[in-house]
Amino acid sequence: MRIFKSTRIGLATALAGAALVGAGSVAAVTAAIGDGGSAPSQVTVGNEAAPVASADSASVSDVYKQSYKAVVEITVSAAGATTPFGGSDARQSQGSGFVYDTSGHVITNQHVVDGATSVSVKFWDGKTYDAKVVGSDASTDVAVLDVDAPSAVLHPLSLGDSSAVEVGEGVVAIGSPFGLEQTVTAGIVSALHRQITAPNEFAIDDAIQTDAAINHGNSGGPLLDLSGDVIGANSQIESESGGNDGVGFAVPSDTVDRIAKELISDGSVEHAYLGVATDDASGSASGASIAEVRTGTPAAAAGLEKGDLVTRLDGKTIASADELRQRIDTKTPGDTVRLTVKRGDRTLTLEAKLGTRPSA
Repeated sequence: MRIFKSTRIGLATALAGAALVGAGSVAAVTAAIGDGGSAPSQVTVGNEAAPVASADSASVSDVYKQSYKAVVEITVSAAGATTPFGGSDARQSQGSGFVYDTSGHVITNQHVVDGATSVSVKFWDGKTYDAKVVGSDASTDVAVLDVDAPSAVLHPLSLGDSSAVEVGEGVVAIGSPFGLEQTVTAGIVSALHRQITAPNEFAIDDAIQTDAAINHGNSGGPLLDLSGDVIGANSQIESESGGNDGVGFAVPSDTVDRIAKELISDGSVEHAYLGVATDDASGSASGASIAEVRTGTPAAAAGLEKGDLVTRLDGKTIASADELRQRIDTKTPGDTVRLTVKRGDRTLTLEAKLGTRPSA
């Protein structure tokens, strides 16, 4: 299965005012601010680059009206590289997010808050409050903020079951593309079970692909179904132009919810790690073919070798490289797993004590 190395869609700007988006640049845009309690008038549905799929406009409007108070704009200050004169090339980045609970927790992408020295969150009423990063996970591109805001502005969204989502369902995205807060776009679920590349270069499984217009600055904002439940956190786009080409990806809500709970509880997330690169088996065979065994890893200690074919894990069949990785990800660092391996004409059973996935 293809792993998408797409463009992450936070919007970074130098404090001097130039806008930096991925490898290209665009003019900075000042966003309109809502009028203190009513829905902001700046609402965009679709764009010319990617025609909106046939979704009921009344339903889109209903979803927006019930959800917009939960969607926030996030501004992050971060220290940049040290200048030749001893100073710091400080930068700001901007993204989106949504209220997770009444305690003031807000969900966004890890890449939005990476390296943050300060974070502020703007709510639906135009008011801005300071926030701190509770924790972030580069392996899933999920981060949780704690916002010092009054309870009156906290309107959490419900997270839906992303495993129940079907291709062709209508979806709504709300966020702050290019700083235009409270922008809503609509489309459909274009595909499921995509793999995208996390900020630390590991794979994020089961990403939701959508043709709803998503651009730089939408990072961390919600992808909602037509019931108003969050089914994903918008994270990346696949684009040759650098802007929306109708191919966007959201981290599934099941992953977002699981990681958010761990971050709120412990401030960090640990993923189990075997330490191999894998391919699907060739020909008619099934299993995970070991393409590389990294030095000093649990796989190396267990005796796995390049060319081995893993066919079972703890007695259960492994049909593909994806399945091996997903099964390892359900484990906890320190767990011992039993691998059934074909090596040439032999079948071996190896035990590996899983480690902790490196941050990069």
